[in-house]
Amino acid sequence: MPAQIRKTLLHVETTLIEGGRAAPVPLKLIAAAAVVKNPWAGRGFVENLKPEIHDVAPELGALLTGMILEAAGGGDRIEGYGKASIVGLDGEVEHASALIHTLRFGNHYRQAVGAKTYLAFTNIRGGANTPVMIPLMDKNDEGRRSHYLTVHFAIPDAPAADEIVVALGASIGGRPHHRIGDRYQDLKDLGNDASNPAAV
Repeated sequence: MPAQIRKTLLHVETTLIEGGRAAPVPLKLIAAAAVVKNPWAGRGFVENLKPEIHDVAPELGALLTGMILEAAGGGDRIEGYGKASIVGLDGEVEHASALIHTLRFGNHYRQAVGAKTYLAFTNIRGGANTPVMIPLMDKNDEGRRSHYLTVHFAIPDAPAADEIVVALGASIGGRPHHRIGDRYQDLKDLGNDASNPAAV
């Protein structure tokens, strides 16, 4: 059975000023979300989730990836990426996880943007207007802290109790005025610190 999609949403946010200073390059955050009927809701405890995963996840992955690419102007422009899902109160967190933690969903996005890292994620249970929070990381370098970002929005009427919100997120650029360094500098500094047990 294909996905029963009630609505889709495209969220685009552009930051021009951060910390009172103009951003050298504006940061653009994008999210594409679909509100779908939970294929397991009302059926009691379902042991085997695979049939519905195989039916629904590829369709959602292709749809949301297409929405993101169109909004970004192409996959090559996307630098940070992530995913999220929220299952309504009649479902399990496992249902939210099922639709996004499968290569049948994520590979659409990963391949379209030429990514090397895994997709950062959240998956939770909640009611309508629960904040959708999509953590992002650099698509090619998980230690690049400038691209540790979060796309944050809400859908006032979703998820209903028998629905799941599934979303992908993207960034064009990193945090303006990034100045906390990357993970690699920390590792180097810790390696040179004789008082650090990891350096011995």
